[in-house]
Amino acid sequence: MNPTYPTITIDLVLDRLTAKEALRAVLHSVLFHRLFGTVKEQSHEVLDVTMPGIDDPEMKQLIEEKVDAFWKGIEGGISKRGQIIVTFSEKRPRKTWFIMGEEEIPWEQWYAYGLRASCHLTFGGNCRIINAEMRQPVQDKDRQIFNGELASVLTKSLETMLNYASSERGRSAVPIITNANGISPFPIKITVKIKGVEVG
Repeated sequence: MNPTYPTITIDLVLDRLTAKEALRAVLHSVLFHRLFGTVKEQSHEVLDVTMPGIDDPEMKQLIEEKVDAFWKGIEGGISKRGQIIVTFSEKRPRKTWFIMGEEEIPWEQWYAYGLRASCHLTFGGNCRIINAEMRQPVQDKDRQIFNGELASVLTKSLETMLNYASSERGRSAVPIITNANGISPFPIKITVKIKGVEVG
C-alpha cells in the first residue's frame, strides 16, 4: 500500500443467504461514487438497505465475475480469508530511458477482505478495504440479530463512502480528468485474492 493516500475500511460479516447480494451492492456503491462518466443509476436492496449501483452491462458482468470468484474461493473453508480490491488508476507517460508508452498509476484502491466484524474509516493510504467474514446463523432468533447487524453495517458503509467521496480529501485524490469518453475516464481493475493468492 502506498502511504501517501487515504485508507477506508469497511468490514462485513456475511452469511450464505446474503453474501453475494451484499458484496455486489457494496462494489456497485463504490463504483457509483467513483465513476465520472455518464452513469445510469440502479439501486440494490439488501435487508431493506437501498444502495446505489451502476446500470452498465460491462460493470455488472465484471462485478458478477469477481463476486463469484470470491465466493468460490471462500465457500470451501471455515476460516479462509478473501480480498476484493478495486483499483482506480490514471495513465501517465512512462518515465524511463528504455521503455516508451504509458503506465497505470493507482490513485485509489478499495480493498474487501475477510474476517472482521465492524465498519470503520481510517486515513493513511489511498485504499478502501471491505473485509468479509462468512458466518451461518443457526436459529431464527440468531437470523434476526444477524440481519439487523448486517443492515446496520451496510448503512454505515454507505455513509462512509458518501462522506469520503464528498470530502475535500476524497475529491482531491481524483486526478485531473482529461478523457470524457465512456463510463470512467480512469482504468478500473478489480482483483480477488484468497489467502493472498489472486484467483478468478
